[in-house]
Amino acid sequence: MKNVTIAYADCLAGISGDMFLAALLDAGLPEEVLRADLARLGLTGWQLEVSQRLEGMVQARRVEVRTKTKQPARTWKAVQALLTASNLPPAIRTKALAVFELLAAAEARVHGTSMDAVHFHELGAVDALIDIVGTASGLVYLEIDTLIASPLPMPRGFVNCAHGLLPVPAPAVCEILKDVPVYGVDLDQEMVTPTGAALLKALASGFGSLPAMVIRRVGYGAGSRMLPAGRPNLFRLIIGEAREPEESQEVEVIETNLDDWSPEGYPHLVEQLMGLGALDVSLTPMQMKKGRPGFLLRVIATPVAALQLKQAILTETTAIGLRFRNEKRLTLPRRQGTVATPWGAVQVKEVETPAGPVLTPEYEDCRRVALEQHIPLRAVYAEIGRHGPAAFVPATGEKKE
Repeated sequence: MKNVTIAYADCLAGISGDMFLAALLDAGLPEEVLRADLARLGLTGWQLEVSQRLEGMVQARRVEVRTKTKQPARTWKAVQALLTASNLPPAIRTKALAVFELLAAAEARVHGTSMDAVHFHELGAVDALIDIVGTASGLVYLEIDTLIASPLPMPRGFVNCAHGLLPVPAPAVCEILKDVPVYGVDLDQEMVTPTGAALLKALASGFGSLPAMVIRRVGYGAGSRMLPAGRPNLFRLIIGEAREPEESQEVEVIETNLDDWSPEGYPHLVEQLMGLGALDVSLTPMQMKKGRPGFLLRVIATPVAALQLKQAILTETTAIGLRFRNEKRLTLPRRQGTVATPWGAVQVKEVETPAGPVLTPEYEDCRRVALEQHIPLRAVYAEIGRHGPAAFVPATGEKKE
């Protein structure tokens, strides 16, 4: 089974496009690979400068885009046409288009116009194109399967831009970060740029604490501005592998009480939740207020999958709120395989218990055999029960956890 590569965007001092790109370079994106991908855009009049510097006491990478000629204020259609016409790899082009589309939609809503009428100004300039395409290039090169981000700091004050003096966070940032966890910071300085916000909103699958992983790489990207009180202006990217843990693990338990929902939708709900990565789903009858019969829906999930599962519950049920908490759990090591029976190989799990290995039948495969052979399901279970661990045949490529 392929290990899932996770990148955690640790927004210590916020996020901008150049900080994200710098952290990817610091985490292992080769500069020559980045420059080759950026050359596919066919843009002229710019120069990329990559350097290292101490930010506080941490060695970090810094990226700056220098322009030699005045860059046009591109529209969403112009950016879309530029990216579509480029010979960028599809995975990079798709990510970049998703980020720019989100930016265009946010700018249109803020300024009360259509996406086609939006002129990006700073966002359509070459530096935004470099930051966004470069970040997409880094995520693809480092084979990031899942991007998770920390909650984002929201300062106060005002910032000058092409639209004039705007409050901080910028209106486009607030529009982009709807449904994203944020927290207030007592600073009169921009910490989250529209480009940085759009990169996370478009490309991250969730926001929260650092997920369970085995850390493999760490990259630091330095921002362009000095923060007060010697606070390091750093963005940290933590890259690692998410694997099925061997024994203990941290899970998120999601619950809600339902008293106005038809349980006939439960099989469909379970299918949806399991498909999104739920570890377990249960529905418990209960007596609710005013004597109403109801149900307790409980979903156990990894922190990585929790956000999508919450959204699915709120979409597929009548719930208008959820409770969730982190818990520890202990699981026994196990592996998939088969045992030989008179009806052919049947799927089982070998579970390592404190008393030794035991074989557990897989219900769906046993049911298949019972239906095909026109025999009782219990007869299939009894046949498997006569086999000891020595009869276990591991699935191809399966390793004991």
